[in-house]
Amino acid sequence: MDFGFSEEDEDFRAEARAWLASHAGPVADRRTWERTLGAAGWIGIGWAESGYGNRTATLTQQVAWAEEYARSSAPPRSGHIGENLLAPTLVAHGTEEQKSRFLPPVAAGEELWCQGYSEPGAGSDLAGVRTVAVREGEGYRISGQKIWTSLAHEADWCFVLARTDPDSRRHHGLSFLLVPMDQPGRIEVCPIRQMTGTSDFNEVFFDGAHARAEHVVGGEGQGWRVAMSLLGFERGVSTLAQQIGFAEELAAVVQTAVRNGAVRDPVVRSRLVRQWAELWTMRRHALRTLGGSADPGAPSVAKLLWAGWHQRLGELAMQVRGAAATVGPADWSPSAPYELDADQHLFLFSRADTIYGGSDQVQRTIIAERVLGLPREPKGAV
Repeated sequence: MDFGFSEEDEDFRAEARAWLASHAGPVADRRTWERTLGAAGWIGIGWAESGYGNRTATLTQQVAWAEEYARSSAPPRSGHIGENLLAPTLVAHGTEEQKSRFLPPVAAGEELWCQGYSEPGAGSDLAGVRTVAVREGEGYRISGQKIWTSLAHEADWCFVLARTDPDSRRHHGLSFLLVPMDQPGRIEVCPIRQMTGTSDFNEVFFDGAHARAEHVVGGEGQGWRVAMSLLGFERGVSTLAQQIGFAEELAAVVQTAVRNGAVRDPVVRSRLVRQWAELWTMRRHALRTLGGSADPGAPSVAKLLWAGWHQRLGELAMQVRGAAATVGPADWSPSAPYELDADQHLFLFSRADTIYGGSDQVQRTIIAERVLGLPREPKGAV
């Protein structure tokens, strides 16, 4: 799967590969790793137009960095929400004061962010959010609950979609607020234990949390426009890097099938070939739509493709293992958390792929309405 890099891009790729080889070993914690990346200039390489990034890199070079990062087995990122979601949103909609305040700490790996969108009863239906932000003096008091908030337990800040007009309905009257997380008694973060035994997601409760008036992005009441713009940044360069990880997971499943003889089963063999062909298709789609904004259905198509593919890969990983897939890597004890091997973790975690980030049903509705021009789905009043 070759992107077709120029000589200059290959030099950039070689530099990235060499740096990662010398730095991407075990680290004490993920925040330390973010600071290491920032100090070397590897955060914000695509923000050239903002004036607040680090290295200047073309879109192709950003792909080279993302792919080398994925191939190097570097530590998981804690700063990707700030770098890949908040930053381009501020570049597009923020004031100069907001950019100068928030972009440099993200580029340095000093401030981590989480995303306050989904709520109980308003997950995929983002326009149904009920968290409210009431104007009070020079700022806002925020009350409500967010759920499935990735990395909230590590974040310094949260961008929150809240209703600033109490009489508004649906996507009207929403605002996009930047909220500091260090507010004891006003913000409570509760980890959600998943099937895997880990807690990557959280519930976040706001009880009069404060946000400054100058930290509303795009202006009061313009939150829906800003939020939709941000969702468009979720698909792009990171999708290509994600596919490198997918390819490595698929290779591991193939190796298992060859090692234990499951590959001799024509059904298994057919499924392995199909997974490979679909991964190639996803990459071609990602390359075709990279950097473009004219196709309103491209992000939804991408999400449908990779979510279903990854979930089927988890199922296939269990199938090639047979009965051995039901046995954990360590003896079970009621007094200790259960352990999972890589295949078992892949299978259990991928069950959520077709739900988080916009469920399959929502993605199909977007394609139906925005691409095919079908009648809009009826929505109940909030």
